[in-house]
Amino acid sequence: MRDTLRTLCVFCGSSAGRLPAFAEAAECVGRLAAGRGLTLVYGGGKVGLMGALADACLAAGGRVIGVIPQMLVDREIAHPSLSELRVVGSMHERKAMMADLADAFAALPGGFGTFEEFFEILTWTQLGLQRKACGLLNVAGYYDPLLQLADTALAHGFLREPHREMLLSDTDPARLLDRLSEYQPPVVDKVLTRQTR
Repeated sequence: MRDTLRTLCVFCGSSAGRLPAFAEAAECVGRLAAGRGLTLVYGGGKVGLMGALADACLAAGGRVIGVIPQMLVDREIAHPSLSELRVVGSMHERKAMMADLADAFAALPGGFGTFEEFFEILTWTQLGLQRKACGLLNVAGYYDPLLQLADTALAHGFLREPHREMLLSDTDPARLLDRLSEYQPPVVDKVLTRQTR
């Protein structure tokens, strides 16, 4: 594993979803992060996949940093037993802090919040605002439609091939972490000319 990957940010659902495989994958990622000596950064919740992820990492002796807006703390959703809990004022601040803390990003199954957080971070890599790897853990085909959408955007000229390749995905948690640790985004000019559009 590269020395540059010390902190992994994981986006995932505050619901557990309907398939046991989702929680099993979250727990696996948590254990793997601990086993590889990675600090885990996530949204700070105690419920759903978020809670399963954090609990598994902590149980395996890992370090977990939660980043959560005050409004969610007020709803008693914050995890009470993390290595560190950082409370911020807004969702925007949450994403900025998570981005600052992390060396790479992974998304497990989740809803709109997970999609939005992951794609904003991926867009920052696309624009060259950061050079951090971003990957989807495609549990039970959950992200198949989203990956197909990315391929459709490429086919219709809304993505370029190097940018499409920035969206890593894998069905195996250990292999995804390997790919995140090894990946180096290409240097690509984001500005499209009339010809490349």
